[in-house]
Amino acid sequence: MKAIVNTAVCRMYAQPTRECTVEDEALYGMVVDITQTPAPGWARILTHYRYSGMVPMEELLTQQQAVLAWEALPKKVVRNKNCCDVLSEPRVQGVHLAHLVRGCVIGVCGQPRDGWQQVQLADGRRGYVMAGILAPYHTAPMPGGEAALRDALVEAALLYQGTHYRWGGKSPLGIDCSGLVSMAYMLCGILIYRDASIVEGFPIRPIPREKLQKGDLLFFPGHVAMYMGDQLYCHCTARAGDDGFTINSLDPQSPLYRPDLANGIEQIGSYFA
Repeated sequence: MKAIVNTAVCRMYAQPTRECTVEDEALYGMVVDITQTPAPGWARILTHYRYSGMVPMEELLTQQQAVLAWEALPKKVVRNKNCCDVLSEPRVQGVHLAHLVRGCVIGVCGQPRDGWQQVQLADGRRGYVMAGILAPYHTAPMPGGEAALRDALVEAALLYQGTHYRWGGKSPLGIDCSGLVSMAYMLCGILIYRDASIVEGFPIRPIPREKLQKGDLLFFPGHVAMYMGDQLYCHCTARAGDDGFTINSLDPQSPLYRPDLANGIEQIGSYFA
């Protein structure tokens, strides 16, 4: 059975209880598969990027007619700000209908007008979002060629500057290392494995270090980062003093150099291999 994530950030737990590890976060508007109902009020879901976890049923919209209607709507994604309000009318004094974060998907109705986009929520309610906050919702790799896509991947990762580290997080409210790179790729229309490893069946493949280019991924033991070019890479780390999104360098002469990471690269992965 399919369902729609009906809350801005839906935490996916390892067990059917809120008192356990968060494995991932599904975001508003994602259509997921319910694969089990292991306990009252809980469902195991499988996301469209093939990650699984337990979520409270109350955070899902499960009416199949609503799911079909939602899938048929044209969509945009919250991208250009950390978050946004969905308001009842196209003015800032409108009644608050919903609060979304970067990566949430929203249905759109017609073209923007006077700086506002009319939108439709998963439950059928209509409202308005400032049009400049939204961006195209890519379900296939962005067009424009390899160089443009590499640039877009780095630009998407940099949107999360200032975000603190959250295990299992993938929003501006808190994000982890694989959440950062997987969301950057997802915003560009590419679904990669959500954890810090290269997995067969996903489009990241190993490459030699001399082939490293911007947008490629650096894999360390239990950690992953995105290469930005010019010896720089960005990642999200819980290391004290960094406490989230940070930029480091592979150049030993740089003040941003971290020898533990520079010397600990296990693999380099590329979508463009």
